[in-house]
Amino acid sequence: MNNGENSGNSRAPRRVTAAMVAEHAGVSTATVSLVANGKSAGRVSAVNEQRVREAIRELGYFVDSIGSSLAKGVSSLVVLVAPDISNPFFAKVIAGVRSVLASDYQLLLSVTDAGVSPSAIETRKIMGLRPAGLLVHAPSQDFLEEISSNLPLVALDAPGIDPRIPAVNMDVAQGAREVVAHFAAQGHTKAAYLDASTGTETLAVRREAFLAAAADYGIKVLPSSVASSMIDVTAASAAFTQRWTQWRDSGVTALGCATDNHAFGVLHASRHLGISIPQQLAVAGFDDLPYSATSNPSITSVQLNAQEGGRQAALKLRALLDGKTPDPLQSMLPSSLIVRGSTLNNKGN
Repeated sequence: MNNGENSGNSRAPRRVTAAMVAEHAGVSTATVSLVANGKSAGRVSAVNEQRVREAIRELGYFVDSIGSSLAKGVSSLVVLVAPDISNPFFAKVIAGVRSVLASDYQLLLSVTDAGVSPSAIETRKIMGLRPAGLLVHAPSQDFLEEISSNLPLVALDAPGIDPRIPAVNMDVAQGAREVVAHFAAQGHTKAAYLDASTGTETLAVRREAFLAAAADYGIKVLPSSVASSMIDVTAASAAFTQRWTQWRDSGVTALGCATDNHAFGVLHASRHLGISIPQQLAVAGFDDLPYSATSNPSITSVQLNAQEGGRQAALKLRALLDGKTPDPLQSMLPSSLIVRGSTLNNKGN
C-alpha cells in the first residue's frame, strides 16, 4: 500500500522526459533524441541504442511532438486529406508519399466520408496541430480559397484548379477516350455510363470525356443511360439493377464506370440478374485496383499510377518545405487502358 498517496485519479501521471531516459540508460539526451526520432543509424552504437530502447519501454517515454511544435512553430506532421482509405487506390497514394517523406515526417491521415470532397472547416481543426504541410486529394477551388493559409499545400487529382497551386493530376480524360475507342473497336454503337455521385472535378472530367468521345466515335449515349451512385460496391450494384432493364431495352451493350468499385458492383448485380459479361454487356472501369485483375471476369480498367502520384506530390511538398518552388508547379501523369475479360470477346471478337 502507499497510504493512499496515489489513489484515485486526482493526480496527473508523471511525464517522462528525455533527460530521465538518458539517466536511466546512462547516455546523453542527444542520444535519446536520435534513437526516439529514428535517426540513430550510423550515429549511435548498437549497445547504446539497445539501452535507450529498453529505457524507453521501461519508462513509457514518447516524443512530445506538441511541445516541439510550440517551440518551433511547426510540427513534423504532414497531413494527407483523403476520402475512403479502404479503397486500395489510396493505399498506393500513401505508399508513394511515404517513399519521399517517411524519413523526416510523420504522415497523419484525415479521412472524409467516402467520396466526399474535403471540408475547409474540418481541415482547419487539424491545422491546430501545426502540421508542416498538407496533401489534399481532389480539393475544390472553393476549398482552396476557404483554407487560405500560408501552410505549404499540394493538391492531388484536382483538374481545373488555380494553376498557381502546386498539384499532381492524372490524365483521366485520355483514359476515358481510350475506353470509348476500345468499345468502338469492339463494334458497340450504344453505351451507358455509371457515374459517381460525389461531384468532384476529377469524376466530372471522366464523365464528360466519355460522353464527348462517344459522340466522336458515333456511339449513342442517351441521357437516360447515365446514372450515378456512391463510390460503393453495394450502391453501384443497386443503381445498375434499377437501370438495367431500361438500358437493355434501348440497346445498350457497353458500360463505362467512373471507378472500379462501380464495375465491381455491376459484376455483382450481373450474376444475380443472369447477365453474361462481356457477351451481353461489356464493362470498363477506372483506377485499375488490385482486385480488378483477379475478379471474374477480370475488369478492363484505366490504369492511374496512384503511387507515382503520391510520390510526385510528396516531392512538390518537400520542395515547398525547403523554401523552394516545385518545378514544374503542376504535373500531369499519363493514364493507360488495361484491356481484360470484361470487354473482350464481345460481339464475337
